[in-house]
Amino acid sequence: MKKIRIRLIKSPISEKKVHKRTLRALGLRRIGAERTFNQTPQLLGMLKRVRHLIKWEEV
Repeated sequence: MKKIRIRLIKSPISEKKVHKRTLRALGLRRIGAERTFNQTPQLLGMLKRVRHLIKWEEV
């Protein structure tokens, strides 16, 4: 299964609660935080919601 590395690059301070909760669910709490996940449709939906705050790449 493919892996995706996600990095938080912008602060979610002025964002909607939904975006903040999505980042919290992904485990991204600080700028520069990185996490690696298996690529699933659920994860891709979450990334689409906060795509303006993160950078991601396939590993």
